[in-house]
Amino acid sequence: MTPKFTPVTDLTYTQAVAEIEDILRMMQSDALDIDLLAAYTRRATELLAECRRRLTDTDRELQSILNPQTPQ
Repeated sequence: MTPKFTPVTDLTYTQAVAEIEDILRMMQSDALDIDLLAAYTRRATELLAECRRRLTDTDRELQSILNPQTPQ
């Protein structure tokens, strides 16, 4: 049975990171059922991509605030 996951876009950054950490702990402790390994690996990949996207967007926004274009 595939677990039900909250859409990654509905999670805060902190929640996404916490979920990645939970998945990693399950994998490291051998507590993850082998039948669910692929589902949790896909989930971790989705969470990582969303976190990267948010970090990139935040970096761009901060750069535009800290280095505004001067009008000519």
